[in-house]
Amino acid sequence: MTTEHPPHDASLRPDPATDAVLDAKGLRALAHPLRVQLVSLLRTHGPSTATRLAERLGVGSGVTSYHLRQLGAAGFVEEDPERGNARERWWKAAHRATWFSDKELMDQEPEATAAYLGSIATLHALRTQLALSNMPFMPRPWRHTLGLSDHRLFLTPEETERLKAELREVISRYRTEAPEDAEQVLLVTHFLPEPETLGEDPS
Repeated sequence: MTTEHPPHDASLRPDPATDAVLDAKGLRALAHPLRVQLVSLLRTHGPSTATRLAERLGVGSGVTSYHLRQLGAAGFVEEDPERGNARERWWKAAHRATWFSDKELMDQEPEATAAYLGSIATLHALRTQLALSNMPFMPRPWRHTLGLSDHRLFLTPEETERLKAELREVISRYRTEAPEDAEQVLLVTHFLPEPETLGEDPS
């Protein structure tokens, strides 16, 4: 799940053919942790059924069926006609990534924005815990690549946006065709202004 403001480089902006750009309706539709997880599972592992997804998430299939229908109505998932039949509905992700690109939308929908970003944060935490719990069983070279860190910086809003753009440019260099021995790696970035220090003199 990608939550980004679009960078200045057009090559790093969302692709209308493959990416979803959130509007108010889409933002409200995704403002639920389970829905974010469902979209993420379908994007990562491919098409699935409500029952299979429910087993992965530890919830009832009726719950996943309801949220999949809501996601379908909002355009984030769709039925997979190649796999579905009269007895079993298969679902697939409708997009490769989700972009939160309307800066004014955050001001217009503060509660939905907080709920959506909270759902993303929950998903990140779950993925981190999953990776850590499986770390002892990872191949040694991959086990040594796992890392968690945070860096406290003193930046202006303009510098923060510039840093985000520079990091995107670095990441984009690794979005080429993957080598045969490549594995999926999740890179998570958080830019978190610290509320208790906003407005203080950093000196």
